[in-house]
Amino acid sequence: MQLLPDPVRRLAAWCAVVLLVTGVGWVVIRLCGVFRTAVVPVLLALLGTALLGPLYRRLVQIGMQRSLAAVITCVAVVAVVGGAVYVVVTALMDSGAQIVDSLRHAAKSLAQHFGAAGTSLDDMVSHSRELLTKFGGTAASNVISGVSVVGESIAMAVLALFLVFFFLRDSDRVTGLLRSLVPRGAADSVEVMARRAFEAVEGFMRGTTIIALIDAICITVGLLILGVPGAIGLGALVFVGAYVPYLGAFLSGAVAILVALADRGFVIALWALGVVVAVQLLEGHVLQPVIQSRTVQMHPAAVLLAITAGASVAGILGMLLAVPLTAAAFGVAHELKERYGDGEADRTPPPEPEGGR
Repeated sequence: MQLLPDPVRRLAAWCAVVLLVTGVGWVVIRLCGVFRTAVVPVLLALLGTALLGPLYRRLVQIGMQRSLAAVITCVAVVAVVGGAVYVVVTALMDSGAQIVDSLRHAAKSLAQHFGAAGTSLDDMVSHSRELLTKFGGTAASNVISGVSVVGESIAMAVLALFLVFFFLRDSDRVTGLLRSLVPRGAADSVEVMARRAFEAVEGFMRGTTIIALIDAICITVGLLILGVPGAIGLGALVFVGAYVPYLGAFLSGAVAILVALADRGFVIALWALGVVVAVQLLEGHVLQPVIQSRTVQMHPAAVLLAITAGASVAGILGMLLAVPLTAAAFGVAHELKERYGDGEADRTPPPEPEGGR
């Protein structure tokens, strides 16, 4: 190694570090995949704890016993999540027929203007039952696996709810447990980095929920004014999609524009596009800087890369978890930069004044 030039040795050292980090990351991802039924509830419970931590702390501050405060917070979780799911499902079920009818009208319009191509599209919509019957055997063969997936999801959700209770109730013991697991010399640094990571996730979850609610309300009101069918269901899609930054907003907004185009025509579709773009500009230039100004700010390219990586690893669940985990990683990186970024300058002794003792 001494025979190699200094730049080559530095390059080799960085390559070794990159390979080591990549190998460790690959092993961790593989282990998470193997133990997903235990890992996923823990991650979901951490997100739930980050979102509802302020409510729990407020209840404790007013003198409520910790276990009772945790129980009330978990009941709030069930009420809020269950209510949101009920609203979303009901809205989509109520507006699903309207959306399908609007798409059917669009198919007939295409049949009139484009002849055979539109006719074949209209035939596909008209004979959807025949298509479902034709492929019903394949769907029936997957019923058992589908039921098992649903059962596994329910079990993980229940486990996550119990973990939220324990994470909230025993949050005061986390610091002591964490310090006991690391060497004494690194305990302070690990505690500060863990706090920074959790604060980043907490700020991201709280800010994203507020922004998603504002986006959904604004777009729903705009679609109702324009008379777009299924506006409530489309607004619910916007709310859910907002938890996947950029990509979710783009897809839910595209669905709203397509429905407006299919049912109300080109002009109303342009107005719907204007509503979606205006809401996205409001989010990007006002809501994001104001609501999430105290959390970790990530470049859109980093967010999109995180979403893509999460989707390749764990599908839709990976897309939902990728950005909060990336926010935690950015929080740790910022803390390390603040602590050790100027380490060399801090260790350099100040120059002795001339004529000093």
